[in-house]
Amino acid sequence: MPKFQEKTVLMTGCSTGIGYVTAKVLQNRGHTVIATARKLDDVARLREEGFHSFQLDLADSGSIRQAVDNTLALTGGKLDALFNNGAFGQPGAVEDLSREVLRAQFETNFFGTHELTNCIIPVMRRQGHGRIIYNSSILGFVAMTYRGAYNASKFALEGLADTLRLELHGTGLYVSLIEPGPILSDFRKNAFDLYQRNINSGQSYHRETYQRMEARLQKEGAAALFTLPATAVAKKVIHAVEAKKPKIRYCVTFPTYLLAFLKRVLPDAWLDALLRSIK
Repeated sequence: MPKFQEKTVLMTGCSTGIGYVTAKVLQNRGHTVIATARKLDDVARLREEGFHSFQLDLADSGSIRQAVDNTLALTGGKLDALFNNGAFGQPGAVEDLSREVLRAQFETNFFGTHELTNCIIPVMRRQGHGRIIYNSSILGFVAMTYRGAYNASKFALEGLADTLRLELHGTGLYVSLIEPGPILSDFRKNAFDLYQRNINSGQSYHRETYQRMEARLQKEGAAALFTLPATAVAKKVIHAVEAKKPKIRYCVTFPTYLLAFLKRVLPDAWLDALLRSIK
């Protein structure tokens, strides 16, 4: 028998990668998982695999509200944990990002996540308990080149989560940030599709750098040292969901621990030199 109380967990971005693996791990531990996805085909597949699943597109307010209504109807109006995992990464130099492209990045990674969380907070306040978990990134506290849109969205998400944590103190609602480094997933594949769609590399000052970046985005398997499987993130989510006192931040992968330390101790110029060397 489990030593923890079984909980209901709503998750976004469960079609593949971190979301899918974490949903399976939580379900196998006896939790009731509502695994949402943007595409109806993925929702159907998740249901076939035994999950409670609804469509949830973070870029669509109507979709968010409908998913919340469906979830609360299923759970009897209660929810123990929300794992804000759904996100994507738009590659490209900052000067090549149009306003529309940057807005699309924020609609999903930031605004949609914020709207969903605000729908859930009143539910958790009424019950007097709840866990709000954000899947951030190593790029939520250090910036790396040609990832400006994603960097900005995750920096913003961390600021919002830190503020929310302060405001919810004493309510029984806990806010945690997961900060993964390189994780095996479809993230690079999806990022390459967006790069091809939204960045005019041939007309860019950065076109030579883009050629090297394209090779990295298309590489099969791990493209960076210390890459871990998605189960490494799932282990941190388990603690954030089940622990009596969840942590405020969970680092995942050696690069996250290392850069978190170096950000505290290095002069900014030295840290910049290091970050410029990371491709």
